[in-house]
Amino acid sequence: MIHAFVSSRIDSCNALLFGIPEKDIAKLQIVQNSAARLVERARGRDPITPVLSRLHWLPVEKRIAYKIILLCHKVITHQSPTYLTDIITPYIPPRNLRSSNKNLLIVPTSSTRTYGDRAFATAAPILWNKLPDKLRDDTCTSSFLKSLKTYLFVL
Repeated sequence: MIHAFVSSRIDSCNALLFGIPEKDIAKLQIVQNSAARLVERARGRDPITPVLSRLHWLPVEKRIAYKIILLCHKVITHQSPTYLTDIITPYIPPRNLRSSNKNLLIVPTSSTRTYGDRAFATAAPILWNKLPDKLRDDTCTSSFLKSLKTYLFVL
């Protein structure tokens, strides 16, 4: 029931939730924390971090990043529709540089900082380029998902 009514609502439109103010993220985090306490039958006074860890739930802000990076990985590995593939541009320098083999993406400039930077075309490359090299080089989606979740849990 929790996944159907709470998690699915938090996960919908993740690209729109990227970069929203912390006070709005905090409201979503309160909802997720309440759902986690309900599932684990934890008291309101108990710390929430161990509860979220036992459930393998990422906090809302990291959950948003996880979904965007996953979609970006699918674009790079050609497992997504072409309209998304057209939005993401790989970084190919004009001459041979050390960054040539790092699997980076071009971050397009946006005219508005509040809304333009939250668009998938800008948010995905920003998040993707922050990943470690080893994670960006993984082409297998299942191993990438495990490594990404572990990386975000530790971060």
